[in-house]
Amino acid sequence: MRTLLFLTAVIAFAQEYVLHMRYTPTPVKIDGILDEPIWQIADSATGFWQHYPYDTSLAKVQTVAKVCYDDRFLYVAAICYDLMPEKRYVVQSLKRDFSFPRNDAFTVAFDPFNDKINGFSFGVNPYGSQREGLIVNGGNFGVSTSWDTRWFSATQRYKHFWTVEMAIPFKSLRYSPSYKTWGINFARNDLKFNENSTWYPVPRNFNVAALAFTGKLIWDSIPDRAGKNLVLLPYIAPNWQQDFQKHQQQLKPNFGADAKIAVTPSLNLDLTVYPDFSQADVDRQVTNLTRFSIFFPERRQFFLENNDLFAFWGFRQIRPFFSRRIGLYRGNIIPIVAGARLSGKLTPKTRIGLLNIQTEGRSDLGLKPQNYSVAALQYQFWGRSFIGAIFVNRQGFNTKNELNYSDYNRVAGVDLNINSKDNRLVGKLFFHHSFSPQQKGKPYAHASFLLYRDIHWFIMWNHEFVGTEYNAEVGFVPRLFRYNAKTGETIRYGYWRLEPRIGYLFYPKSQWINNFGPYLYLDQYHGERGNLTDRRVEASLRINFMNSAEMRWAYNWQFTQLLFPTNITRQMKDTLLPPGNYFYQYAAWRFNSNQRKPWYFKTEIQYGTFYVGNKWTLNNEFYIRFQPYGRAGVVFRYDAIKFPQPFESAYLTQLGIDIEITFTTTLYWNHYFQYVTQLNFISYYSRIQWRFKPMSDLFLVYVDNYYASPFAIYRRAIILKLVYWIQG
Repeated sequence: MRTLLFLTAVIAFAQEYVLHMRYTPTPVKIDGILDEPIWQIADSATGFWQHYPYDTSLAKVQTVAKVCYDDRFLYVAAICYDLMPEKRYVVQSLKRDFSFPRNDAFTVAFDPFNDKINGFSFGVNPYGSQREGLIVNGGNFGVSTSWDTRWFSATQRYKHFWTVEMAIPFKSLRYSPSYKTWGINFARNDLKFNENSTWYPVPRNFNVAALAFTGKLIWDSIPDRAGKNLVLLPYIAPNWQQDFQKHQQQLKPNFGADAKIAVTPSLNLDLTVYPDFSQADVDRQVTNLTRFSIFFPERRQFFLENNDLFAFWGFRQIRPFFSRRIGLYRGNIIPIVAGARLSGKLTPKTRIGLLNIQTEGRSDLGLKPQNYSVAALQYQFWGRSFIGAIFVNRQGFNTKNELNYSDYNRVAGVDLNINSKDNRLVGKLFFHHSFSPQQKGKPYAHASFLLYRDIHWFIMWNHEFVGTEYNAEVGFVPRLFRYNAKTGETIRYGYWRLEPRIGYLFYPKSQWINNFGPYLYLDQYHGERGNLTDRRVEASLRINFMNSAEMRWAYNWQFTQLLFPTNITRQMKDTLLPPGNYFYQYAAWRFNSNQRKPWYFKTEIQYGTFYVGNKWTLNNEFYIRFQPYGRAGVVFRYDAIKFPQPFESAYLTQLGIDIEITFTTTLYWNHYFQYVTQLNFISYYSRIQWRFKPMSDLFLVYVDNYYASPFAIYRRAIILKLVYWIQG
């Protein structure tokens, strides 16, 4: 064994992870057939390494990748060999932006500035479905596939391999022609054989998209973007809505446009006039047994490119800027008049983000026009680390043209992000200060986060502080607000948080288990003056099986101090839990089955005490694939909360039915039904999307919203939307 490891290390050290780009005077025909002369002489990336289930040997299922370019496109080709031709490829559906871990697929990652922090990812599955995404913060958390751009690909399937060709327009990338060395890596997922692999070796405890591990792509010369780089995306979106409570119907002939202008090859200007977001996926509502708001991610396209420049400041629950505060208010749409956003690289080490958006306001909701501005600047240093500053401003108006100088909210902050060269140490420190009328107290927040991880150890430290007077109105800081259910008041309450975690993974010599290990976790909150308000201690054991199944046991000890009378289940009508200290504990078991099978499931069971009573929870997901044309899934959660008299027990049901039908790689039909008793909410959402040209779509959306009890419809909508890509 030692000899094998030694020889493996020698091979890895001796292999050069360098590709020289070759120019082709003849454009490559994107048909998945690698018969162009350039593919015979282009540099090849060979000798892929296993990433899973092990990371110390060459992949058993090999891949050959090639790259070349002409004046307009960067081309990628791959031959993906297949050792199990008798079995079908594993794909969820033909829909775009598929999940890489759940599909047979080939991807390429580009790091145009070789900064090992930001990049682009493009991938396809054997049936030709595309996925593209942005890699941010080093790729530690994978690829954000919300980003959408124009590119071309084709695949061919043969008995013992499948092939892919990609053509990525230089206009779709952000880069500098003067930067002649890019980072590059290729990844392959073969779920039939239960193996994924990369060209440049990536340790299995890191994501395959981690940019700390890339080879070199060397150019003799890089074409500047050919011609003008202007994109117009006009749309028309007539929609009909009926409000059954107000007995009103409305037909709106909405129209507007987006534009993308390349100021430089690495700096982009986005403009929007009366944007419409009706094609965005519906939010998946969930049962909430916490005292705080739940985060729902941004899905609107205008806000997504270079989104990390605006959204990834602070922490997950301490965000100085959250774009869903713009154009949305308690489920109501607030018209956006216009917006502009400049984002990208000023230099290889400096990124900038500027955003300005004007909303109309709505008199029926008592909302005045607002202007939102964000300025962000990042500078890279010490290898892969970077420091940044952000400024967020909300300015109110009395009318469209009259400022209200006393109606404003501002936040300024500095973030330091730490990324070691080998990716084992990552972290963040930040300090943010808010500015509002009649400001007092401690209007600031700060935090520190450090994580060390290698193949065995996971050691994390986190602290947070949010002052009572910290006020990020365009952000997301849910824990700052406490609701008094008796008086209906919301009280601001600053806090400290301490959150360490430690874990260790063992890798046994087993054909069944890949790794297992214990974890210990503490999540503790104190009031601004130091009094303990919440504590959760969790001891857990995690097992990851070779076939991709997972199992977890956990035991939790929990303390909660209620500051006010609280409706913890949101179902208590006559009685509330009184202020005081509550101690409770519960056990949890979770199992995720082998997701490579045509059907798979997740199940979680919790049982224990809960405040003054007992609670047991059953949380299940079940999915079945009809590959490659679609899948269907059911999400079911049931919470039985039994309180003694005089407190009211609650029995909460959450049901979601998700059906995805993909007729082709460009025509999809999605259905989603959800029923949440806690919200007294039933909805049905259906969306057909036809991508008739790259980045040009026709949407038809149908939405029904109902009260669950007593059952009654309160809103219905039908939206038709046409978006057309015009390249200048």
